[in-house]
Amino acid sequence: MTGTQTAGRRYGGRDAAQRQQERRTRLIQAGLDLFGTAGYASVSVKQVCSHAGLTERYFYESFRDREDLLAGVYNELIATISAETAQAAAAAAPDVDAQLRAGLEVFIRTLAGDARKARLVLIEVVGASPRLEVRRREVLHEFAAMVAAVVAPLPGTQASSNRLTMTAMSLVGGVNELLVDWTLGHQNATVEELIDLCHTLFIAAYRAISDQP
Repeated sequence: MTGTQTAGRRYGGRDAAQRQQERRTRLIQAGLDLFGTAGYASVSVKQVCSHAGLTERYFYESFRDREDLLAGVYNELIATISAETAQAAAAAAPDVDAQLRAGLEVFIRTLAGDARKARLVLIEVVGASPRLEVRRREVLHEFAAMVAAVVAPLPGTQASSNRLTMTAMSLVGGVNELLVDWTLGHQNATVEELIDLCHTLFIAAYRAISDQP
């Protein structure tokens, strides 16, 4: 059999699974574009499909509803940001100060450099649904665990894992809220100033807890 083949088989060199993944990717991109500009509450499934150049049939092939798409966009963004942040921190090892700065720089620049990503990750998912609130809290804990793993080698921090965990969560939450404020236009600072401030706070906090008996 050659050329164009029946549905479910190869078509244009791609099989059905590949074509579905391509459609899903287009919908994810459309979700980022629209949720990250007009806002989740203002965007319909029909608008997403029109932006992606697909019919609603193909939307429901990959997502149950708008909330499912929002979760899909959010999870893909978080997976990428988390991986790149961890890679940057690991590349700067074993200097803890350098690791913290490298991770913060990637995290902050990724969001500050794309208004759509910042709005979706920091604002649109907040309160969007109980499911997304659970996921958002999980993400904060995941980033806090990443930070704690970086600073664990500091002298004294192993003695109080609870204090280390609470400190990491406080700092991650603080960075999150600072970026929300900055995204909403309430803070007049450059990206470099944001990175410097957050790095200073992280180092000060962990130097302090490492001195605890």
